[in-house]
Amino acid sequence: MTLTTAPVLVTGGTGTLGRLVVPLLREAGRTVRVLSRRGGEPADGIEHVAADLLKGEGLDAALEGVETVLHLAGGPKGDDEATRHLVAAAQRAGVEHLVYISVIGADKLPLGYFRAKLGAEQAISESGIPWTTLRAAQFHDLALTVVEKMAKLPVVPSPGGLRWQPVDARDVAARLVELALGRPAGLVPDLTGPKVYGLGDLSRDYLQARGKHRMLLPVRMPGKVGRAYRAGDNLTLEGASVGQRTWEDFLAERVAAA
Repeated sequence: MTLTTAPVLVTGGTGTLGRLVVPLLREAGRTVRVLSRRGGEPADGIEHVAADLLKGEGLDAALEGVETVLHLAGGPKGDDEATRHLVAAAQRAGVEHLVYISVIGADKLPLGYFRAKLGAEQAISESGIPWTTLRAAQFHDLALTVVEKMAKLPVVPSPGGLRWQPVDARDVAARLVELALGRPAGLVPDLTGPKVYGLGDLSRDYLQARGKHRMLLPVRMPGKVGRAYRAGDNLTLEGASVGQRTWEDFLAERVAAA
């Protein structure tokens, strides 16, 4: 089976990022196999398979005939274990390129989520399968979810020194498809949004866009996590690829849609 006819397996193909990646792969002429826990209805050039990454069930069938895997599935915990299951099945299937989406700071932030992401990266890089890993900043979607929840409080906390470089999921999707259609490249430059914001800045932008008024209360993040964020361990200020869509543009789109 040649590379041009083999399906691209996309884990997490029904999630925020996957829903953007799948149509881009189809536009590039590739057939797509979407892996999720529940499966789904087939569409033109798209098939769905049900498998459980955390349990390692159904993966051999999902990977049959696949040469390229885009591993987008993730959750609040267990990404390292799920990825080890995927890697083992990919080794058995003879996969030729494994592409992974990780997060900036995976090797620096002392939080379980970031440690799991680093464990997943290591499982892939040590697998013997040619690989590409892209570390991206937090998506605009996550930033919006956070500030929406905080805006429901009578006083909005504003953690000092907590800065983000939110990136648009559409920019991440386009970069991942470019990488998946190219040759394995190892750890590629991080992908960030075009601007760094304090979390308080993001909250102010949201409140203004929605016509809401809240007091922002400066707070200090304690411990190792606070020190890591104040040091900018979750940022890439030099050498990163930069997405095009700004937080302001994204926010305007979402507010208009609402």
